[in-house]
Amino acid sequence: MYVQAAQEVSPKASKPLQTEQKKSVVTRGDVKIIEATENIRYLSQQMAKEYLFLFKTPRQEETRRALKQSLIALADNLRVISATTKDSDTKDILEFLAYSKDQIAQIFTEKLDKERAALMLDYSETLLEGADSIAAAHAYDFTKEEHMLIVAKKMEYLTERMMKYYIALHVGFDNPTNKEQMKEAIKKFDENIKQIDAYPYPGEIVPIKKEMVRSWQANRSFLDRSESLFIPKLMLLSTGSMEALTAQLALYHNKNQ
Repeated sequence: MYVQAAQEVSPKASKPLQTEQKKSVVTRGDVKIIEATENIRYLSQQMAKEYLFLFKTPRQEETRRALKQSLIALADNLRVISATTKDSDTKDILEFLAYSKDQIAQIFTEKLDKERAALMLDYSETLLEGADSIAAAHAYDFTKEEHMLIVAKKMEYLTERMMKYYIALHVGFDNPTNKEQMKEAIKKFDENIKQIDAYPYPGEIVPIKKEMVRSWQANRSFLDRSESLFIPKLMLLSTGSMEALTAQLALYHNKNQ
């Protein structure tokens, strides 16, 4: 029953937190859960991206190790939410996500093939949708720095999502839905980086921001030409550097909350 449900989940982009769902009183538990959901969003896309890359180029032991580490991180973040939440709906969603995590672990032990690659795409959307629902249940009014931290974390997640579809479109999953999801991820990244570019960072952070913007402009030009130009290794390296810059901005906002 669960496997069928996971396969039938239709891809959905990350949903914004709804205003009416926000809380006036925030607890440390809410903060921890929001942090964990951001991590799950990122890991959901990263694992699918890495698996698709492995499907394309099987002899990549470093990628196999990265997948195992990501699965451990996913389990850790699910445990954080489980140990923190008292919301019954969240607990129900966690049970399903834990099952999905176990199915992903099973896929990692099996032969690489197109069917399992398709399952990884499905499970990545299942995890994403579950993380979105949990985040909405524990939403609250962010401070300015918390908001910018979330912006940076979303950019990390969106980078992985863009690359997931970039690779998917060239390894047998070239369909209108995946093309549209990639375009939507690019659009959302554009919206978030505008907030980063407009933020008044102190002098020592400004060069990081500028390099981040330049890096995105370069990567975006290649993503725009993805149908005619497929350079996965170069793109993974380039977007990895961009993510490292984003992580530095996230660290700044985390320290200044």
